[in-house]
Amino acid sequence: MSATPAASAEIVLYTTGWCPFCMRAKALLERKGLPYREINVEDDPGQREEMMKRSGRRTVPQIFIGETHVGGFEELYALDQAGRLAPCKGAATA
Repeated sequence: MSATPAASAEIVLYTTGWCPFCMRAKALLERKGLPYREINVEDDPGQREEMMKRSGRRTVPQIFIGETHVGGFEELYALDQAGRLAPCKGAATA
């Protein structure tokens, strides 16, 4: 991911219920106090198709901030470590 995503952009996570990297991504966002919308692709196969079209990938999590595709958990973590993932002041809101 090259550009810093807009701080006010919606964060969307495509996940499954059993994925440990999905759980880590959600925990990181919750620790940062960043709200997100979770789309569980197990619940709706059409959502998996949408995820694959948007990301070009089949694995979860796939994370978007606004229209910017972040990637998976490792990319989200790297974004945070680089200081490019904002708030850390509030409680979890997701």
